[in-house]
Amino acid sequence: MARLSPAFTSSVISCNRSSPPSGPCTRLPRFRALNTGDCDFMIRLLLMAILAMVSLSAQARGVLVLGDSISAAYGIEKSAGWVALLEKELEQRCRDFPVINASVSGETTAGGNSRLQALLDEHSPHIVIIELGGNDGLRGLSPLAMARNLSQMIEKSRAADASPVLLGMRIPPNYGQQYTRLFEQQFRQVSDDKQVPLFPFFLEGVVAQGWMQKDGIHPTEQAQPLLKRHASTVLEPLLPEQCGKRKGGDDV
Repeated sequence: MARLSPAFTSSVISCNRSSPPSGPCTRLPRFRALNTGDCDFMIRLLLMAILAMVSLSAQARGVLVLGDSISAAYGIEKSAGWVALLEKELEQRCRDFPVINASVSGETTAGGNSRLQALLDEHSPHIVIIELGGNDGLRGLSPLAMARNLSQMIEKSRAADASPVLLGMRIPPNYGQQYTRLFEQQFRQVSDDKQVPLFPFFLEGVVAQGWMQKDGIHPTEQAQPLLKRHASTVLEPLLPEQCGKRKGGDDV
Protein backbone atom coordinates (compact mmCIF):
# COMPACT_ATOMS: atom_id res chain seq x y z
CA MET A 1 0.00 0.00 0.00
CA ALA A 2 1.32 3.48 -0.84
CA ARG A 3 2.55 5.56 2.07
CA LEU A 4 2.69 9.35 2.41
CA SER A 5 6.16 10.74 2.82
CA PRO A 6 7.08 12.31 6.17
CA ALA A 7 7.77 15.62 4.40
CA PHE A 8 4.21 15.84 2.95
CA THR A 9 2.62 14.90 6.30
CA SER A 10 4.63 17.60 8.03
CA SER A 11 3.48 20.18 5.45
CA VAL A 12 -0.23 19.39 5.96
CA ILE A 13 0.07 19.57 9.75
CA SER A 14 1.83 22.91 9.44
CA CYS A 15 -1.01 24.30 7.31
CA ASN A 16 -3.62 23.24 9.84
CA ARG A 17 -1.79 25.00 12.66
CA SER A 18 -1.19 28.31 10.96
CA SER A 19 -2.89 30.57 8.44
CA PRO A 20 -0.35 32.04 6.07
CA PRO A 21 -1.61 34.56 3.50
CA SER A 22 -0.69 32.23 0.67
CA GLY A 23 0.75 28.81 0.08
CA PRO A 24 -0.43 25.24 -0.21
CA CYS A 25 -3.48 25.91 2.01
CA THR A 26 -5.72 29.04 1.97
CA ARG A 27 -8.36 30.04 4.50
CA LEU A 28 -11.81 30.37 2.85
CA PRO A 29 -14.13 33.27 3.84
CA ARG A 30 -16.79 32.44 6.38
CA PHE A 31 -20.34 33.79 5.88
CA ARG A 32 -22.52 34.82 8.79
CA ALA A 33 -25.95 33.20 8.64
CA LEU A 34 -28.90 35.62 8.53
CA ASN A 35 -31.05 35.41 11.61
CA THR A 36 -34.87 35.46 11.54
CA GLY A 37 -35.04 39.22 12.01
CA ASP A 38 -32.77 39.85 9.02
CA CYS A 39 -34.89 37.59 6.81
CA ASP A 40 -38.12 39.28 7.85
CA PHE A 41 -36.65 42.70 7.09
CA MET A 42 -35.47 41.64 3.63
CA ILE A 43 -38.85 40.11 2.82
CA ARG A 44 -40.63 43.31 3.86
CA LEU A 45 -38.34 45.39 1.66
CA LEU A 46 -38.98 43.11 -1.30
CA LEU A 47 -42.75 43.23 -0.81
CA MET A 48 -42.70 47.02 -0.54
CA ALA A 49 -40.73 47.29 -3.79
CA ILE A 50 -43.15 44.97 -5.59
CA LEU A 51 -46.20 46.89 -4.31
CA ALA A 52 -44.64 50.18 -5.38
CA MET A 53 -44.03 48.89 -8.91
CA VAL A 54 -47.57 47.52 -9.14
CA SER A 55 -49.00 50.81 -7.91
CA LEU A 56 -47.04 52.85 -10.45
CA SER A 57 -48.08 50.48 -13.23
CA ALA A 58 -51.74 50.80 -12.26
CA GLN A 59 -51.55 54.60 -12.15
CA ALA A 60 -49.86 54.97 -15.53
CA ARG A 61 -52.78 53.85 -17.68
CA GLY A 62 -53.82 57.28 -18.92
CA VAL A 63 -56.40 58.53 -21.42
CA LEU A 64 -56.97 57.21 -24.94
CA VAL A 65 -58.61 59.64 -27.38
CA LEU A 66 -60.27 57.93 -30.35
CA GLY A 67 -61.49 60.65 -32.66
CA ASP A 68 -61.57 62.12 -36.14
CA SER A 69 -60.08 65.29 -37.65
CA ILE A 70 -61.49 67.49 -34.87
CA SER A 71 -59.36 65.65 -32.31
CA ALA A 72 -56.47 65.22 -34.77
CA ALA A 73 -56.09 69.04 -34.89
CA TYR A 74 -56.84 69.28 -38.61
CA GLY A 75 -55.67 72.56 -40.16
CA ILE A 76 -53.80 73.77 -37.07
CA GLU A 77 -50.61 72.89 -35.21
CA LYS A 78 -51.04 69.63 -33.32
CA SER A 79 -49.53 71.23 -30.24
CA ALA A 80 -52.43 73.72 -30.26
CA GLY A 81 -55.18 71.08 -30.51
CA TRP A 82 -57.51 70.37 -27.62
CA VAL A 83 -55.97 66.94 -26.99
CA ALA A 84 -52.50 68.47 -26.66
CA LEU A 85 -53.89 71.10 -24.29
CA LEU A 86 -55.49 68.37 -22.20
CA GLU A 87 -52.20 66.48 -22.13
CA LYS A 88 -50.33 69.54 -20.87
CA GLU A 89 -52.92 70.09 -18.15
CA LEU A 90 -52.85 66.50 -16.94
CA GLU A 91 -49.05 66.48 -16.94
CA GLN A 92 -49.22 69.15 -14.24
CA ARG A 93 -51.98 67.48 -12.23
CA CYS A 94 -51.25 63.77 -12.56
CA ARG A 95 -48.20 61.62 -11.99
CA ASP A 96 -47.36 59.43 -14.97
CA PHE A 97 -50.82 59.60 -16.59
CA PRO A 98 -50.30 59.87 -20.38
CA VAL A 99 -52.75 61.05 -23.02
CA ILE A 100 -52.64 58.92 -26.18
CA ASN A 101 -54.14 60.60 -29.23
CA ALA A 102 -55.21 57.88 -31.68
CA SER A 103 -57.41 60.21 -33.74
CA VAL A 104 -57.39 59.98 -37.54
CA SER A 105 -58.77 62.55 -39.96
CA GLY A 106 -61.74 61.18 -41.89
CA GLU A 107 -62.35 58.38 -39.38
CA THR A 108 -65.84 56.89 -39.07
CA THR A 109 -67.31 54.91 -36.20
CA ALA A 110 -66.72 51.71 -38.19
CA GLY A 111 -63.05 52.56 -38.62
CA GLY A 112 -62.65 53.47 -34.98
CA ASN A 113 -64.39 50.29 -33.91
CA SER A 114 -62.02 48.20 -36.03
CA ARG A 115 -58.93 49.89 -34.54
CA LEU A 116 -59.97 50.09 -30.91
CA GLN A 117 -59.14 46.60 -29.66
CA ALA A 118 -55.51 46.81 -30.75
CA LEU A 119 -55.21 50.21 -29.06
CA LEU A 120 -56.69 48.86 -25.85
CA ASP A 121 -54.30 45.92 -25.89
CA GLU A 122 -51.32 48.21 -26.47
CA HIS A 123 -52.08 51.05 -24.04
CA SER A 124 -54.48 49.63 -21.39
CA PRO A 125 -56.02 53.08 -20.81
CA HIS A 126 -57.96 54.14 -17.73
CA ILE A 127 -60.35 56.29 -19.80
CA VAL A 128 -61.41 56.15 -23.47
CA ILE A 129 -62.76 59.34 -25.05
CA ILE A 130 -64.81 58.50 -28.16
CA GLU A 131 -65.17 61.48 -30.49
CA LEU A 132 -66.56 59.85 -33.62
CA GLY A 133 -69.69 60.01 -35.73
CA GLY A 134 -69.30 63.30 -37.55
CA ASN A 135 -67.96 61.65 -40.71
CA ASP A 136 -70.74 59.07 -40.60
CA GLY A 137 -73.22 61.93 -40.80
CA LEU A 138 -71.36 63.90 -43.46
CA ARG A 139 -71.24 60.77 -45.63
CA GLY A 140 -74.91 60.03 -45.09
CA LEU A 141 -74.21 56.67 -43.43
CA SER A 142 -76.82 54.86 -41.38
CA PRO A 143 -77.32 56.47 -37.94
CA LEU A 144 -78.38 53.07 -36.59
CA ALA A 145 -75.14 51.49 -37.81
CA MET A 146 -73.27 54.37 -36.18
CA ALA A 147 -75.06 53.65 -32.90
CA ARG A 148 -74.09 49.98 -33.08
CA ASN A 149 -70.46 50.89 -33.62
CA LEU A 150 -70.50 53.31 -30.69
CA SER A 151 -72.09 50.66 -28.47
CA GLN A 152 -69.49 48.09 -29.45
CA MET A 153 -66.66 50.53 -28.70
CA ILE A 154 -68.15 51.15 -25.27
CA GLU A 155 -68.39 47.42 -24.61
CA LYS A 156 -64.81 46.81 -25.75
CA SER A 157 -63.55 49.62 -23.54
CA ARG A 158 -65.31 48.27 -20.48
CA ALA A 159 -64.12 44.74 -21.20
CA ALA A 160 -60.58 46.18 -21.07
CA ASP A 161 -61.34 47.77 -17.68
CA ALA A 162 -61.51 51.28 -19.17
CA SER A 163 -64.18 53.94 -18.60
CA PRO A 164 -65.62 55.26 -21.90
CA VAL A 165 -67.11 58.71 -22.53
CA LEU A 166 -68.86 60.08 -25.61
CA LEU A 167 -68.49 63.44 -27.34
CA GLY A 168 -71.58 63.94 -29.48
CA MET A 169 -71.87 65.67 -32.83
CA ARG A 170 -74.47 67.34 -35.05
CA ILE A 171 -74.59 67.77 -38.81
CA PRO A 172 -75.76 70.67 -41.02
CA PRO A 173 -79.53 70.98 -41.55
CA ASN A 174 -79.19 70.61 -45.33
CA TYR A 175 -79.06 66.82 -44.79
CA GLY A 176 -82.78 66.93 -44.11
CA GLN A 177 -84.73 67.25 -40.90
CA GLN A 178 -85.50 63.55 -40.55
CA TYR A 179 -81.90 62.41 -41.02
CA THR A 180 -80.37 65.09 -38.80
CA ARG A 181 -82.83 64.38 -35.99
CA LEU A 182 -82.25 60.62 -36.18
CA PHE A 183 -78.49 61.21 -36.27
CA GLU A 184 -78.45 63.40 -33.17
CA GLN A 185 -80.75 61.06 -31.25
CA GLN A 186 -78.30 58.18 -31.50
CA PHE A 187 -75.74 59.74 -29.17
CA ARG A 188 -78.31 60.29 -26.43
CA GLN A 189 -79.80 56.84 -27.00
CA VAL A 190 -76.43 55.10 -26.74
CA SER A 191 -75.53 57.16 -23.69
CA ASP A 192 -78.78 56.20 -21.95
CA ASP A 193 -78.65 52.54 -22.94
CA LYS A 194 -75.01 52.07 -21.93
CA GLN A 195 -74.98 54.54 -19.03
CA VAL A 196 -72.04 56.43 -20.48
CA PRO A 197 -71.18 60.10 -19.84
CA LEU A 198 -72.03 62.25 -22.88
CA PHE A 199 -71.29 65.80 -23.94
CA PRO A 200 -74.17 66.19 -26.44
CA PHE A 201 -72.58 68.58 -28.97
CA PHE A 202 -68.80 68.82 -28.87
CA LEU A 203 -68.72 71.98 -31.03
CA GLU A 204 -71.20 73.80 -28.79
CA GLY A 205 -70.49 77.55 -28.90
CA VAL A 206 -67.76 77.29 -31.54
CA VAL A 207 -69.88 78.45 -34.49
CA ALA A 208 -71.43 81.28 -32.48
CA GLN A 209 -67.96 82.62 -31.72
CA GLY A 210 -66.94 82.41 -35.39
CA TRP A 211 -64.20 79.92 -34.57
CA MET A 212 -64.56 77.76 -37.67
CA GLN A 213 -62.05 77.33 -40.47
CA LYS A 214 -62.96 78.36 -44.01
CA ASP A 215 -64.32 74.88 -44.77
CA GLY A 216 -67.06 75.41 -42.18
CA ILE A 217 -66.35 71.98 -40.67
CA HIS A 218 -63.19 72.21 -38.59
CA PRO A 219 -62.67 74.50 -35.58
CA THR A 220 -59.84 77.03 -35.47
CA GLU A 221 -57.02 77.24 -32.96
CA GLN A 222 -59.02 79.76 -30.94
CA ALA A 223 -61.70 77.12 -30.33
CA GLN A 224 -59.38 74.51 -28.82
CA PRO A 225 -59.48 75.68 -25.16
CA LEU A 226 -63.29 75.57 -25.33
CA LEU A 227 -63.22 72.05 -26.76
CA LYS A 228 -60.91 71.01 -23.95
CA ARG A 229 -63.40 72.36 -21.41
CA HIS A 230 -66.23 70.46 -23.11
CA ALA A 231 -64.27 67.20 -22.93
CA SER A 232 -63.28 67.87 -19.34
CA THR A 233 -66.93 68.12 -18.33
CA VAL A 234 -67.32 64.36 -18.78
CA LEU A 235 -63.68 63.45 -18.13
CA GLU A 236 -63.14 65.05 -14.73
CA PRO A 237 -65.30 62.69 -12.61
CA LEU A 238 -63.40 59.69 -14.00
CA LEU A 239 -59.86 60.86 -13.29
CA PRO A 240 -58.00 58.80 -10.66
CA GLU A 241 -57.07 60.13 -7.23
CA GLN A 242 -53.48 60.72 -8.32
CA CYS A 243 -54.71 63.67 -10.43
CA GLY A 244 -56.08 65.48 -7.39
CA LYS A 245 -58.96 67.90 -7.37
CA ARG A 246 -59.44 70.55 -10.02
CA LYS A 247 -58.61 74.06 -8.88
CA GLY A 248 -61.27 76.71 -9.28
CA GLY A 249 -59.40 78.57 -12.01
CA ASP A 250 -58.39 75.53 -14.03
CA ASP A 251 -60.02 74.69 -17.33
CA VAL A 252 -59.81 70.96 -16.71
